[in-house]
Amino acid sequence: MLMIVGFLLFVSLVVVHELGHFIAAKKGGVEVEEFGLGFPPRLYGRRFKDDKTLYSINLLPLGGFVRLKGEHDADREPGSYGSAPFSRKAGIILAGVAMNLLAAVLIFGVLSATGMPRLLPNQVAVASDTSVTSRKVLVGFVAAGSSAEQAGVQVGDELTGFDQQPVRTGEDLFGYTEASLGQAVKLELIREDQRLELTAQLPLQRTEEGILGLTPADVIVERSTWSAPLRGVALTGQFAWETLKGVVNLFGQLASGQGSQAAEGVTGPVGIVLLLGDVAEAGASSLWVFIALISVTLAVMNSLPIPALDGGRLFVSGLFRLLKKPLKTKTEERIHATGMAVLLILIALITVVDVRRFF
Repeated sequence: MLMIVGFLLFVSLVVVHELGHFIAAKKGGVEVEEFGLGFPPRLYGRRFKDDKTLYSINLLPLGGFVRLKGEHDADREPGSYGSAPFSRKAGIILAGVAMNLLAAVLIFGVLSATGMPRLLPNQVAVASDTSVTSRKVLVGFVAAGSSAEQAGVQVGDELTGFDQQPVRTGEDLFGYTEASLGQAVKLELIREDQRLELTAQLPLQRTEEGILGLTPADVIVERSTWSAPLRGVALTGQFAWETLKGVVNLFGQLASGQGSQAAEGVTGPVGIVLLLGDVAEAGASSLWVFIALISVTLAVMNSLPIPALDGGRLFVSGLFRLLKKPLKTKTEERIHATGMAVLLILIALITVVDVRRFF
């Protein structure tokens, strides 16, 4: 059920983005010819009194779209996007980015008040108003053939004890295993609300998978009160900056010929759907965090000066304006069609990587 809810939330992020364009265009005097939920073929459409916009519901449930009158920069018909001042065009284009950032601010704000996982070591918070409400050590990975796998440890288990000693952090576990090489040890854990005790035989020396052969993940949940709304804004900014750094690093790897390393750091549509299922199994809180991070990612990616994306449309229009040259319709179409072709090729390559990675 959460998987379905997660998919609907993911799709709604695209609708929220397009809603930003829609509102900004309406306020800016640019005629919106159609606002659609989903993508064609059209199932239903209606115009309301004193409103020229066609509101449609379409077959493919992959988000939504806004079709403006005269979307080319060279269009000069009254009420068209092309005839609007550059500042108004910028407002219309960036409104989609702003809506995704606003969605992230709201989600992170609510999570800060109800329980926000610590995802970064330096995650922003007002120390005097933030307290740790939960601290767990979960199993994030179990190596094949390792002591942990032979003992029956599974991904998602909560580690609570090691030979009668409490496990409060991943560092605790590493310290305990270092001091217990070659011994049979008792692992205390919780799986689906059931307490279990497993016996693991540790190797005489460290292997490639480590000693126990599992990767612990510290899950720390924090809660704020009066600072929760401010923290929502700050977290959105922090994750947007981290996302931007990741994108810059990705393009740097591609430029230096490190394609395989770059591929490992990105996920395409297939990977997102599969990760959405895994996150949904972890609970509603984790799902909302994932949706907020996707919203931030959509905002950052759409703000980049890449042709066919929002930032690219604004960049190309601004560049020709700066050069004092007219941006002809055919030239604009060629630039953005080339950008779209490159993006589709990248998505196809990433999808191949995802299929190999997950299947």
